[in-house]
Amino acid sequence: MPLRAVVLIALTAVLAVAGCGLVSSSGTFEKATLPSGETPLKGAKIVVTSKSFTEGVILGKITATYLAAAGADVTDLTGAPGSASSRQAQLNGDADILWEYTGTAWVNYHGNTETISDPHLLWEKVRDVELKDHDLVWLPPANFNDTYAFASSTPTAKRLGVTSLSDVAKLPVADRTFCVDDEFYSRPDGFKPMLEKYGMPLGAPNGVPLNNVTRMDAGVIYTSTAKSSPCNFGEVYTTDGRVKNLDLVVLDDDKKFFLPYSGTAVVRGEIMKRYPQLAELLGTISQRLTNDVMINLNARVDIDGEDPATVAYDWLKSEKLIN
Repeated sequence: MPLRAVVLIALTAVLAVAGCGLVSSSGTFEKATLPSGETPLKGAKIVVTSKSFTEGVILGKITATYLAAAGADVTDLTGAPGSASSRQAQLNGDADILWEYTGTAWVNYHGNTETISDPHLLWEKVRDVELKDHDLVWLPPANFNDTYAFASSTPTAKRLGVTSLSDVAKLPVADRTFCVDDEFYSRPDGFKPMLEKYGMPLGAPNGVPLNNVTRMDAGVIYTSTAKSSPCNFGEVYTTDGRVKNLDLVVLDDDKKFFLPYSGTAVVRGEIMKRYPQLAELLGTISQRLTNDVMINLNARVDIDGEDPATVAYDWLKSEKLIN
C-alpha cells in the first residue's frame, strides 16, 4: 500500500493569478494511485480551482486527488474566495477545472429569469450557452442538487404531519412560521414568489402574515429550525451537513418551484481537447455523488472539523477509485 503522503504544491501563501486575484487556500491534497496502476493522464498539466465554501473545496480536492492519481501534474488552487475569482480564473485560462452549479450559471452568469424545473433540460441549456460563449465544457452533472429548500425538525414534521410544501399550505395560519435570511427573502426567485406558488402569499391574512416570518443570519436558521423556535420551517441548502447533524426533515418541493442546482464538473475546451480522457475520469466521480454523499462529506468538514483533503481522499478510497 503506497504511503499516504501530502502533496505540497509550490505556491506562495498568497498567490495572485494574473488578471483575477485568485488566492490558493492551501494547495494540498493527498497522494494516491489508481488501483490499476495505470496513468492515463501522464504528462498532463492541470490546474484545479474551486469556490471557497465547504462543498466546493471538497469537490475540488476530490478532483485534484483523483486526477493526480491518474498521472496528472495537478496544481491545486481550491478555495478561491467568492464565486467570481474561481469563475474568472477559468474564463481567463488560469484554471482548467471547476465544479459549478447549473442554477448559478443560468441565473448569475447568464441573467436568465425563467425557472426550468427539469434538471436535465436546464443542464442542456447551460451546456450549450457556456460552450458557445466561453468554450467551457459542462460535463454531464452529478447526481446531487444543492438547491434551496425548507426543512423542519423531525418532531415538528411528525406533529404537523408535513412532508411537502403543499402540506405546509394546508396548515392553520398560526403554524406557518418561517425563518429565512435577508438575501433569500428579497431575491426575485426567492421567498415571496415561492409562497405565491404554493397559495399562501406573504402578508395575506390567509397566507403567511408578516409577523410569521423571522429574518436572520443563514447559519442561525439551522439551529432555530431544529429547536422549532421561532419558526417551524427554515430555509436550508439540500446538501448542507447540518441537515443530517440536526436531524432535520427536508420538505419536498412538490410544485417544483426551486431551480435545480446540479453539481457539474466544468472543463476549459482547450484542455478537454488536449486530454479527452478527462470526460471518463470526471464522469467516474460524478456518477457516485448523491445528495446523501455530499451531506455526509460536508458534515465531516463542517461538523467534525476534518480537513477537506483528508475527507476527499477517504471518500475516493472508500469507492475503490484510488489506492
